[in-house]
Formats: sequence, C-alpha cells, structure tokens
Amino acid sequence: MGKLFAILLASMFFCGIFTVPFINLLYYLKFQQPRNLSIDSRGQKTLYNDLHGWKVGTPIGGGILIIFATFFFSLIFYALTKFRWNWTAQILFLTLFLFGALGLYDDLKKFFHRPSTGIWALRIRYKFALQWVGALLISFLLWRYMGLDSVSLPYFWGELTFTLGPFYILFAATLIVFFSNAFNISDGMDGLASGLLLLSLAGLWILCQQTPFHGDIGVFIATLFGALIPFLYFNIYPARIFMGDTGALAFGALLAVIALMINQGLVLFLLGGVFVVEALSSLIQLFSIAWRNGKKIFLIAPLHHHLEAKGWSETKVTMRLWLFGLVCLVSALFWATFHF
Repeated sequence: MGKLFAILLASMFFCGIFTVPFINLLYYLKFQQPRNLSIDSRGQKTLYNDLHGWKVGTPIGGGILIIFATFFFSLIFYALTKFRWNWTAQILFLTLFLFGALGLYDDLKKFFHRPSTGIWALRIRYKFALQWVGALLISFLLWRYMGLDSVSLPYFWGELTFTLGPFYILFAATLIVFFSNAFNISDGMDGLASGLLLLSLAGLWILCQQTPFHGDIGVFIATLFGALIPFLYFNIYPARIFMGDTGALAFGALLAVIALMINQGLVLFLLGGVFVVEALSSLIQLFSIAWRNGKKIFLIAPLHHHLEAKGWSETKVTMRLWLFGLVCLVSALFWATFHF
C-alpha cells in the first residue's frame, strides 16, 4: 500500500508542477472553449449560453494531461516494482486510450475550429456507434481473458449471482457506454465531474481490496487519483481549465470497467448516483421534447443546469451535488459490504 501512495504523490506533484505551464500552452495554441449556440433536439435555443456564455475562451483539454500522467506513472510503477504486465492492466490502459481518443477527436475539432461538415464531420449516431465498438471490444476481453461472466447483486443476507455466459459481453458494454456518456453529461459545471470522480474512485479503491485484481486496479486508481487533485484545484469555480471530452468520455468508461472487474457493476449505479441522475434527466428531457410536442420537463437539461436556471449559484449546485455524491459513496459501501 505504501508504494501505491508513493505513486499517487508522484502523479500529484507532477500534475501540480505542470498544470499551469500546460494551461499556458493551451492558451498559446488557442485550444479554448469556443463560442457555440446551444440548441436542443428541435433546434431551439437553450439557456446554456445565458448561463455559461462568459466561459468562452477557457482552455479545454485537461483530460489530456491527466491521462498522460496516469499512463506515465503507471508504467513507471510496473517498471520499478515486482508487478507484471497482465490483462487487467492492458484492459485498463485500452479503455483510457480508446475512449480518450474518441473524446480527443471532438476536442481537436474545437482546436482546429472545424465545421461539422466535410471530412471532420462525425454525426452523433456514428460517435455513439464507435463507443459501442470500443465497449464491445473491452467487454470481450474482460470475458475472454479475465474470465468474467457473472453479475452480483448484494443484499443484507448474502449475494445473488447471475451467470450470464457470453451475454456478459452485452451487459458490460451497455454499462461502459452508459457511464461514459453519463460522465460526459455531468461535466458541465466547474469542478462538478472531477470532484465526483474522486469520490467514485475512492469507493472503487475500497471495494477492490477483497478481489484478486486489487493490485493492478489500485495502481491505476492511485495514479489517476493523484493527477486529479491538482486538476481539481484549477477546475473549481472559476475554472481555469476544463477537462474536455478527452477526459470525460474516458473516465466514465473507466469507472464502469473497474466496477466490472471487481464485480460491482450494479453497485456502481448507486456509487455513481449523481452521474446516473444527470444522464436520466437528459434522457427524460429528450423524450419529453420528442413525444410531447416540444414540451420540456426541465428548464434546461441536465439537472445541474436546471438548478442553475432556477436561481442556484454554480458553486451551490456543485457543492450540493458533491454532498449527494458523498452520500451515494457511503450508501454504496454499506450496500456492498454489510451482511447480517
């Protein structure tokens, strides 16, 4: 455990030293939040520009530095310790790479100020399809090389286990795609998603201790946790840097993969309860607009923007949802570990 805390501190100090130069580099490259007109599924203007239009010009791409630090220090840990490269580590690296690359595409499109037509065009349904391709590949590797084929539902007198066989691949892929998008939806307010990510990682780190994969998962969580701490310092209101799609898509998928590895896929819905609520609020809004002739349930989706539109300050929304995330963390740990 001491070595894990050492690599956590190394990752934290690395990002602490290089975050400001990285922010300056993003300014120099003009890799910044663009000015866009936010519209809903019917092409109607939303309240987003009124609420967050002043953030135009803030550097995006913080996820790039976080992922680099996670890769770099994880590899150093494997090189300097007795830990051996294995399928657990490979799948974790592959998850960050595949979903980070898909998010990087969107970030680079903003960087080069490319239109949504021509060679740079990639419609939402195609990006969604690519997410499924990546998720199915990762899920197959979990099933084939890590031997995962069951889902457990803990309860106070024991645990129900459902053996899915090859159908586990579909379940795992669904979980990965859902949480990748749920995290991305939640990443719309200064410090919100990154703070909730720290809470979720802490919960998964605790839950993984009794599993055979705890060593490799612990290395990955420790390096990511360390990199997130200085990022959050610069990401809280008023944010000096945003995570960007590179980090948002990758970290949501990573939460799902870690939960699957430790057989806590269902518990993740409570542990990441804020992400789930945020995603559901967007889905409810989407279906309401589509099936109720444009009528909306929320002033603007997802939920954190609705609360802001109701008059809550951005910091109030963030702090309240952090507290809700903490309640979800404690509740999930209780659910997963308490038995009569």
